[in-house]
Amino acid sequence: MGGFATTLLSVSLAMMNFRGVFSQTIFMGDLCFVAGIGLLISAQWEMVRGNTFSYTVLSAYALFYGGYGVILIPALGIADAYGGYTPEYHNALGFFVLLWAVFNLFFLLASCTLNIVYILLFLTLELCLVFDAASSFVLADGLVEKSANLMTAAGAFAFVSSLLGYYSVLHYLCQDALPFNVPMGDTSRAWKRWCKKTSSPSLKTDEEMA
Repeated sequence: MGGFATTLLSVSLAMMNFRGVFSQTIFMGDLCFVAGIGLLISAQWEMVRGNTFSYTVLSAYALFYGGYGVILIPALGIADAYGGYTPEYHNALGFFVLLWAVFNLFFLLASCTLNIVYILLFLTLELCLVFDAASSFVLADGLVEKSANLMTAAGAFAFVSSLLGYYSVLHYLCQDALPFNVPMGDTSRAWKRWCKKTSSPSLKTDEEMA
């Protein structure tokens, strides 16, 4: 989770054009190695521990970060294949990010059974991806200023999501090494109670019909 949060934080600063930094090329090291390879290795440990949700999330975002980093590598000529930064390129990039927003939506739904921190993390990440995709589509239409505003909004949500990622890191470090816990806002019990309440009427109806 530390690699996820660090990479997302660094990219979010560029998305918000913090201190005049707009290009994300310098962060290819984070994208391809810290997140791409690091998260993939961490995911294997989660599988060993039997934590399939974390394994799926870490593996998915390792591939996402790695793939996004590859797109930014000039030597691969991905932008050149579209004739430069043309409307077609921006539309294609928008599709790439938007489909990951759809994928992330499943993580958001699954996190409802876990804790509040994960819910907020995936919610802010979802908004980041949606605004990022919208920024690419708007830029393809030639609306540069509106695209920049959407990218800034995406960066702000990414920034919040990265901080929630760091909070998760703190939680697990304290859990393993320190004599106190950092709360995550467990929702599993509330979710189970809600499931029982929603399933009870249907069970009664089935019994009455029988």
